[in-house]
Amino acid sequence: MDLPGHGARQDERFTLEGALATIDAAVRSCDRPPLLVGLSLGGYASLAYAGRHGDSVAGVMLSGCSAEIKGKPVGLFRRVASRVTDWLHVGGEGWHVVTDMLAALAGYSPLADLRRLTMPVQLVNGRFDPFRLDEWRYRRAMPGARVTVVPHAGHDVNTHAPAAFTSALLDFLTELRPPRTAPVAVGA
Repeated sequence: MDLPGHGARQDERFTLEGALATIDAAVRSCDRPPLLVGLSLGGYASLAYAGRHGDSVAGVMLSGCSAEIKGKPVGLFRRVASRVTDWLHVGGEGWHVVTDMLAALAGYSPLADLRRLTMPVQLVNGRFDPFRLDEWRYRRAMPGARVTVVPHAGHDVNTHAPAAFTSALLDFLTELRPPRTAPVAVGA
């Protein structure tokens, strides 16, 4: 599915509420609770959705979102990125999603949502992903979470190491599989 500001919806502005509504529509279209799979901003949105609607999903696989995006440096970066984007017309058509994301996630604590979850969680991060800075805090917030760190991969671990990412996804699906049926995967 495409979140606001992504893919076929690139012309839309990103909001967390818009992302959550998109995920909710996808989850409701499933005949059984799905596994949410989210990369980067999609991971933060998937985690926020699971924190609010945990009984609607079978599990959550999060990638490239093991950092808290908060504090004065993030606010400053958001303001500077917005001005540079406007003044210099850099970043291409979809660059606004970065500043929109920083605004939407200001004050959001993924750790608070992680602590609320009762379903299985897996973190899959590239070893060189700067968005895994708080991975140790995620492990502490949810001690039972599976954590996979993929060597030689960065933020976009699914494209840097597609075989390792797919293997982690299939292993997690197998773990979630009830005796007769498997959950479907929904990606954000």
